[in-house]
Amino acid sequence: MNTEIFEYNITVPASAIDDMNHVNNVTYLQWVQDIAKKHWEAKTSNQLRNTYVWVVLNHYIEYHHPSFENEKLIITTWIDHHRGAKSERHTKIINEATKKVIITAKTSWCLLHKETLRPTRITEEISTLFSYQ
Repeated sequence: MNTEIFEYNITVPASAIDDMNHVNNVTYLQWVQDIAKKHWEAKTSNQLRNTYVWVVLNHYIEYHHPSFENEKLIITTWIDHHRGAKSERHTKIINEATKKVIITAKTSWCLLHKETLRPTRITEEISTLFSYQ
């Protein structure tokens, strides 16, 4: 699958800092989920969002470098592949100034029909929205 990379920029807020004076690992997980939602909302219509919902099956995160308050970060995400109702999304957070990779993440998602909350096959319409030719 040839997928587009979706990008979002943030500045680390004081609320993200833990007792060790760097971004807390739970915050990175929240950012991984937040950018997935932003990507979905940016690419889909209200009709699709009212028909389908995604749930996480698992997350795998590697922490490479710490980040600190007021640092500017670039968060990127893309769909690696999908099959049936499942999709694998990758996320990378990079320090804008140093270009160091802060974290890499891989998340398995499952598409559900919003009314029934049952898994549903990823349609060609949805797949096409997140790929390029």
